[in-house]
Amino acid sequence: MPLYIFRARKIPKWFNEWMEFVPICLFTSLVVKDLFITKTYDFTLQGHFPELISSIVVIAIAFWTRSMALSVIIGLGLAFLLSMFVF
Repeated sequence: MPLYIFRARKIPKWFNEWMEFVPICLFTSLVVKDLFITKTYDFTLQGHFPELISSIVVIAIAFWTRSMALSVIIGLGLAFLLSMFVF
């Protein structure tokens, strides 16, 4: 029903521009919470070193290549290798 009502309505340009940032904000909030916030909602840097290093590498790869697939594959692989063999 809502799709039928709003399908002919034109969406304002400012709303479309604003909505482009929603996935980035949601993804960032999930990652930051997982990396820095404990189960008791305390801020900590301990215990997540493989993930922190991997996230820094993923940010660099995503910035230079703009490839989500490459960023995810390298990030997962690096996190696995670091957690298994280094930390």
